[in-house]
Amino acid sequence: MAFEISQPPAAPPKAGAGQLRRLLNAELRLPSRAIGVNKRMVFTEQLALLLDTGVSIHEALKALRQQSEDPRLTAILESLIETVTEGKPFSVAISRHPEMFSQTYVSLVAAAEEGGFLQRVLQQLLEMDEKNSRLRSILVSALSYPVFLMVFSLAVVIFVLVVIFPKFQDLFASIRDQLPATTLALMSISDFLQNHWLLTSVVLGAGLGAVLAWIRTPAGARLVDELKMRTPVIGDIFVQVYLNQTLSVVGLALVSGVPITVALKASQDVVGNLVFSRFLETVRQHVNEGQGIASGFSQAAFIPPMVREMISTGEQSGNLGKVMMRIADFYARELNRRIAVLAKVAEPLMLMVMGVVVGLLVASLMLPIFKLSRAVH
Repeated sequence: MAFEISQPPAAPPKAGAGQLRRLLNAELRLPSRAIGVNKRMVFTEQLALLLDTGVSIHEALKALRQQSEDPRLTAILESLIETVTEGKPFSVAISRHPEMFSQTYVSLVAAAEEGGFLQRVLQQLLEMDEKNSRLRSILVSALSYPVFLMVFSLAVVIFVLVVIFPKFQDLFASIRDQLPATTLALMSISDFLQNHWLLTSVVLGAGLGAVLAWIRTPAGARLVDELKMRTPVIGDIFVQVYLNQTLSVVGLALVSGVPITVALKASQDVVGNLVFSRFLETVRQHVNEGQGIASGFSQAAFIPPMVREMISTGEQSGNLGKVMMRIADFYARELNRRIAVLAKVAEPLMLMVMGVVVGLLVASLMLPIFKLSRAVH
């Protein structure tokens, strides 16, 4: 599961009307290959540290350029320095590089420049990236071992069918009518793979390519996103991931002074799920109509009751941003716990499946051999 997707190269609005016009009038740049979030985290941390020591944004960028050993990052820093030297805001400069700075990042920096607390927001952005990075690492760690077991099991099955079974076909020919159904079936599969391996490879490759191409279509992507949220157990985890992303972005944006409609739009760009993004668009419409964000959240059945109640309370008390960040922190901890439990359950289940498959293969070979042994005696 990736947690931040690339953004269109349009500069987003910010809190002030003057800054809004300048951001909308900023020049557009063609996006290039995305730069890893780790490099952005290092950049953010170093920039926040330099600003905290009293260095100006221009001098801080020059210092980072001198230290940079990555040609792509150096080119971006030179562009940032050039834009800032022209007298344009730092948010305009980074908005020209969507390959490194997301719309959320740009919106929050723009609001921070307007309010005069850029260093604090940079630190908050760093913390948000670190949380997302930890969550990605946990997901990868939890899925890697079960996926390895699946691939290994498939490799074992193919090896046995292609290499081992053919050696026994002549031996089993004399008792073919007495062979177990599983042995006959596996022998047929083995024979087909040997004689039609090229056709099988082409068909499987074409089928996989067709499925991947279909997933990239709007209908395919929508169906996959719906399955992510509706699959038992797994669906709850995906919903919690999307809630964590959304509430982190919106909460941080509201605390930083970004208008709620802009914050919701930024969260739509971060969440890589069409169904959840459509839900956020509905919430944004409720806000534009004056019904409030709590009204929009109450319309979705997949939103937990606790989240609805806390958002309603936060909206009524005027502390919606802080409440959302508290909920996001809660779900981050809950996700860590649930993913750890799921990984512990998945590993023995995969081992059981692997054992059953290997046992079936061994039994399909050994039973006919025992029959031949009895026949000889």
